[in-house]
Amino acid sequence: MTTRPGALVLDLLGDIRRSGGRTLRLKSLVELGEELGIPGPTMRVTLARLRERGWFDVRHEGRESIYTISSTAVENIHEAAQRMHQASVAPWSGNWSMVIYTVPESDRQTRDELRKQLMWLGFGPLAPATWIRPQGQLDDIAAATSHLKSAKLTLLTTRSTGLEADRNLVERCWDMNSLRQEYEAFVAWVTAKTPTYKEACEDPRQSLRHRIELVHSYREFGKRDPHLPAELQPTGWSGEKARELFERAHSALSAKSGDLYGEMFI
Repeated sequence: MTTRPGALVLDLLGDIRRSGGRTLRLKSLVELGEELGIPGPTMRVTLARLRERGWFDVRHEGRESIYTISSTAVENIHEAAQRMHQASVAPWSGNWSMVIYTVPESDRQTRDELRKQLMWLGFGPLAPATWIRPQGQLDDIAAATSHLKSAKLTLLTTRSTGLEADRNLVERCWDMNSLRQEYEAFVAWVTAKTPTYKEACEDPRQSLRHRIELVHSYREFGKRDPHLPAELQPTGWSGEKARELFERAHSALSAKSGDLYGEMFI
């Protein structure tokens, strides 16, 4: 598994927050990073960058820095957790949400941010400036993009001519075959790791390392999987099996969280 220190830090912060705490000493955060193989200097630089982005409120006690996860970070962590731990998709009404947008050619930053938000909310590109998803709801995309002032959005709810046309839309908007293969690889990886997880459950620090590794491996699915209704999923779809394995392993590895974090929270 390829790991990126910055992403590992975000996964660690999410784990800390879900364990019920928000405030730790910088020294403790650096020590936790070292448990995950993140060198101290790298951890400090990453935390400083997150602080600049508003993820922490910081105060000082003598020479020590006390980091509190900010309300902005809590909101982002909560949203990411909802996406990652999303339950099975509800029955589909047959409706599609459609977003048609225009952004000034010179405003590449807004265009990139808009596409990122669309992807995060389960949309796929039917055309460069037309994105769809198999849901009728539009309120979330309107709220998520309200700060992008130069983006002009037309939001529609529509239907196709039938199930065959719906499945053709899926093929045009998402590479579900590649995603299926990645899910199958994840299932095989977690299955092979299960005996190791059982041993790690008895050691809080080993449990932490394996839990963050598990989240880091699974988190990209939360961004890329459009969570299609059963009618539109490819034959042999393994996304639900991967989700169940992830939830089972994560729950088992989380049993000792309090034992480790409880001593570090302020």
